[in-house]
Parts: sequence; C-alpha cells; structure tokens
Amino acid sequence: MRGGRAIAAWLDGAMPIGAVTRGTTNTNRLRRVDRWISTLGVLQRTDDPLVVDLGYGASGVTAFELQARLARVRPDVQVTGLEIAPERVATAVAQLKDVRDGRTSFARDARVAFAVGGFEVPLPAGRRAAVIRAFNVLRQYDETAVPDAWRLMVSRLQPAGLLVEGTCNEVGRVSSWVAVGQGGPESFSVSLRLTELEHPSIVAERLPKVLIHRNVPGEPVHRFLADLDRFWQHNAGLGTYGPAQRWIAIAAAMTGAGWDVRTPRKRLRLGELTVPWAQVEPRGYSWG
Repeated sequence: MRGGRAIAAWLDGAMPIGAVTRGTTNTNRLRRVDRWISTLGVLQRTDDPLVVDLGYGASGVTAFELQARLARVRPDVQVTGLEIAPERVATAVAQLKDVRDGRTSFARDARVAFAVGGFEVPLPAGRRAAVIRAFNVLRQYDETAVPDAWRLMVSRLQPAGLLVEGTCNEVGRVSSWVAVGQGGPESFSVSLRLTELEHPSIVAERLPKVLIHRNVPGEPVHRFLADLDRFWQHNAGLGTYGPAQRWIAIAAAMTGAGWDVRTPRKRLRLGELTVPWAQVEPRGYSWG
C-alpha cells in the first residue's frame, strides 16, 4: 500500500500498514547501526527508553541483540520488535521463551517484547518510542512510498526521538542509514568494514531507498561517494599503518573538500562517517 492511501487506511482503523518483505535475518547483521544508536543523546535523556525494531524479519534475533547492546549504556532500555506477519511474531515469541528459560546467550530478564505492527508503530498505553530502527524494510518499496512512511513512523516518536532507517548487506559489513526527527531527515551515515575494503562506494549497493536511485551525476550523494573513493585512493599509502588510519585521513580530506563530517575520531576507527542530510539531499526532495 502506498503513501497517502496507507495513512488514510490507518486513520480508518485498518492496521497494520506495510507489506511483508523477504525477512532476511542474520545474527550480528545490524551491529554497526546498533553501535551508532547507542551513542544517541535521546537514550540518555528520555524518561521512557523504549526502542522499536521495526520489520525485524523471520527471526527476532536482531531485537535481542539491539537490547543487549543498548543496555550497556542504558540498562533500563526496552526493545519492542514489530512485524507485519503474525507468523514471524509467533516465531519471535517462541524465541523469547527460550531466552526466559535460559537456553540462549541473552539475559533471561532482557526487556524485549514482540507484537504485530507496521509503519503505524502500535504501542500500548499511548507510549512513544525514543528510537525506531527500521532496517532493510523500505528497500523493497517504491521510492515514492518513503516520505509518507517516514512521516508516519516519526509521528510515533517522542519529541526528541529519532527514526533510523537504512540498509545493510547480508553480513552487516556494508551499511548506511538516515536519521529522521520531527523536523525531517537530519543526517546520513555510512559504516564499512575497513579490512580488505577495495573502495568505499561499495555502499552504493546498500543506500537507503530514498538515495539508492540518486547515485547519478549531478546528485549530491553521487559526489559524496565519488569523493570517498577519490580520497580513499589518495591515502592508499596510509594502509601500511592500518585501514583505520586511512579512513581517518579520508575524513580529514572530506572535511577539507567541504563535507561537514560529524563523526568523532574514535568512531571513525569503526569505519563510520556521518554528514548532515542537507549535504546529500536528493535534488527536488522536500520534507514539507
């Protein structure tokens, strides 16, 4: 169901909103974005640290992993996994029983729950999420469906909350995402496994849906990826000191070329790089 029609259906009481996707799930696949989410100030400031794993797929493992990672910085964090397919929710609930019975590596008292839901993000008792992570979900939709899906999910956030929407490859070594707040998209991030990385533009295959078709000459994201590749090549000699040093040099070169890199040095070592959304925003795009 597309954009405005989907929102109209929700207002008429027809839920959930969305379409069943492939549901590919792998252990540790979302570690890169999880580490980034763990740094968000909203997790420290909120009185209700509720995080939603939207469209977790055929297994609930990503919700358990998300809770375990965020609990290191916010012990009382709660993660709710939402899936549009009831059979996937049933599978995750069965996995949760195994967790409670101590048959997994996750904490038996992990604050994790599962429910049926889509872009409308149904939460009990009027609660709103501090963070919604929606990964590898919109990739299978039309680009035209993205703005309305974003708006609907953002409407279920706390005032300072963030939607983190993006894509990664099957083993989680290539990843990118957009952070969206109440006022619209705020930042764009890439995160790459630097060891044996041939060229950073490999992330072009895993751009968020709103950007993946915009990697063409004349579009800002195309220039962004071209600059990453150019500076990666220019700093090849630093590879003898390790790929992290090469990536740190890239970040400095990107800054010199006018990119507003907002990634702390310690996170650069992880292969991350974040810039304001305005610097990669597709031509003709408008949140309003």
